[in-house]
Amino acid sequence: MAAVGISFTSCLDLDSQDQLSDGNMWQTASDYEYFANNFYGWTRDFTSSVSDGPHSDWRSDLMTSSSFNDYSHGNNAVPTSDGNYTGAYEHIRRTNLLLQNAETYTGAESISRYVAEAKFFRAYCYFELLQLYGDAIITKKPLDIDSPEMNAKRNDRSEVADFIIQDLQEAAPDLPETVSTEEDGKLTKYAAYAFLSRVALYEGTWQKSRNNEERGKQLLGIAAEAAKKVIDSKRYKLFSSPALGEDSYRYMFILENVQCNPAGLTKADNKEYIFYRRHDETLSPIGTNITHGCLANVQYINRKFVNMYLCSDGLPIGKSKYTVSYNTTTSEFENRDNRMKNCLLKHGEKFWDNENNTCRISWTDADLTRARTCNAATGSGYQNRKWGTERGVKDNMEGYDYPIIRYAEVLLNYAEAVYERDEGISNEDLDISLNLVRLRVNPEMPKLSNEFVTEHELNMRDEIRRERTVELYNEGFRIDDLKRWKTAETEMPKDILGIQWIGGFRTEWADAESYQKDKDGCLIIETGRTWSSKNYLYPLPSDQLQLNPNLGQNPGWDE
Repeated sequence: MAAVGISFTSCLDLDSQDQLSDGNMWQTASDYEYFANNFYGWTRDFTSSVSDGPHSDWRSDLMTSSSFNDYSHGNNAVPTSDGNYTGAYEHIRRTNLLLQNAETYTGAESISRYVAEAKFFRAYCYFELLQLYGDAIITKKPLDIDSPEMNAKRNDRSEVADFIIQDLQEAAPDLPETVSTEEDGKLTKYAAYAFLSRVALYEGTWQKSRNNEERGKQLLGIAAEAAKKVIDSKRYKLFSSPALGEDSYRYMFILENVQCNPAGLTKADNKEYIFYRRHDETLSPIGTNITHGCLANVQYINRKFVNMYLCSDGLPIGKSKYTVSYNTTTSEFENRDNRMKNCLLKHGEKFWDNENNTCRISWTDADLTRARTCNAATGSGYQNRKWGTERGVKDNMEGYDYPIIRYAEVLLNYAEAVYERDEGISNEDLDISLNLVRLRVNPEMPKLSNEFVTEHELNMRDEIRRERTVELYNEGFRIDDLKRWKTAETEMPKDILGIQWIGGFRTEWADAESYQKDKDGCLIIETGRTWSSKNYLYPLPSDQLQLNPNLGQNPGWDE
C-alpha cells in the first residue's frame, strides 16, 4: 500500500511536508495569519457555483443547455479520480497543520482569530464532503502517508455533521464582530453563524425527510438559533436602493467599484453580503466568462421555474386573480413578482452586455441606442439576465463579488428551520425573515401569513420552498435543496420545458414548429432524464477505493 500511495495522491495526503511544517514558519502570529489567509481561496466562486460544479443550477431541474449535463441527466458514472474529494482533504490537512502548531504556541490570544479561521474552513471542507459523499473520515491532525487513519473506515454522516457544527460553534466567538476596509471579505463571527445555519438546516432536513425526525429537529433548532443570532446582530440588511427602485435586485449581483449602475452605487452600499469571494477587474478578476456564460439564451431556463414566480397578489398561477396569459411573447411577465423581470429578459426588451458597442456609457436613456434587443425565440424561449454586466469590460475580467453567504439566505434559513422544527411558523417569525425577502422589490405584494395560507388553500411548506428557489436562483442551491428535501427523485426526471408555443411565439418562432411539444404545446427542450436513489450522493473515485478499500463505495455505485 505504501508503494501505491506514492504513485497516487491519497485523499488524506497533501503536498510535501517540508514546505508545510518548516520549523521556522510558526514562530510569530504573523506566520499564522499568513498561513490562514490562503484558506480564503478555497470557497465557492462563479466557476464552481454558477458556471458548473457540484452545486450549480446546471446540475438541477431549473435549466439546461444545447448540450445536456451528465449529472442532471442522470448519466454520471464512477470517476477514476475526483478533485472535489481529494481537494477537500488536502485543504483539511492544511487547517489541521495550523491547529496542531497552535497547540504549542506561546501567546494563544494573539493567534485565536487564525485558529478560528482554521476551524471555520475545516468545517467548510467537511460540509463539502458531507453534501457530496455523505460519510467521511474525520481527522483532527495532519496525516502522513503511513498513518493508520489512511486505512480507516469513513465516519457516519451524523458524526461528520456534529464535527462541523462543533468547529463552527468554537470558531464564532473568536472571530471579529466586524472587519476593517483593509480586511474586506474576511470572516466575522456572523459569517460563522450564518454558515452554521446553512449546515444545520441542510442536515436537519436531510434527516427529517428520511424519517429521522428527532435528529432532524435537533439540528433544525441549531439552524434557527444560529440564523437568529445573525438577525439579532442587526449588522446586515437586504440591498435596496430608492434610486434603483424595482431594479435594485438586478444590480446587486453586478455591483463594482467602477460605474456599474444608474445610481452610481458601489460595493460599499451593499450590506447584504455576509461572506463573499472578492473580485476586482485589475487585482482579482472573476476569471470565467460570466456575462456571456449566463446572459440571454445561453442558459435554457425551465418553464417549471418560471411558473414558480408568484403573481403580484402573492398567489401562484392558477390561484391568483390575475390570469397569466401566453398570447403574446411578453404577457406572462405581467402582474408577476418583480424578481422575474430582474432575472429574466423579455422578448424585444433592450438590454446591455460587456462589449464596447453594446454596453452602457452614460447610464441614461441615451444608452438605449447602443442596447441589444432580446430575441427570445431561441433556446427554451426564456432568457436569463442574472449575472450579466452592463458596463464595458473584457470577457473574464468582471469584478463583482460572489456571495458565498448573503443575508437573504439567512432569513430564508430561519423561516424554514423554524417551520420544519415546529411544524408551523408564526406570523411574527415570517415578518422578521421570509417576508423581508418577499417584499424587497414587491412592496405591494401581500405578506405570507398563516391566514393568507388558509384563506387561499396554500401549503406553507411549499411557499417557503418556493421563496427560497426564486430568491436563490442561479446561485448554486437548488440541487442541494432537492437532495435534502428528498424530492429530487420526483423533480429531476421531469422534462425540461420551454415556452408555450402559441400566440406571439408561434408567429415569432416559426422554426419551433418542428420541436417536440407536450400536451399543452410547450417546447420539450430536454427529455429522457433519470434519477435513482444512488444519485443523492456522488460516487467515491476508484483511485481512492484502491488506496483504501475500507472507505466503501456509496450505495448503488458498485453495481
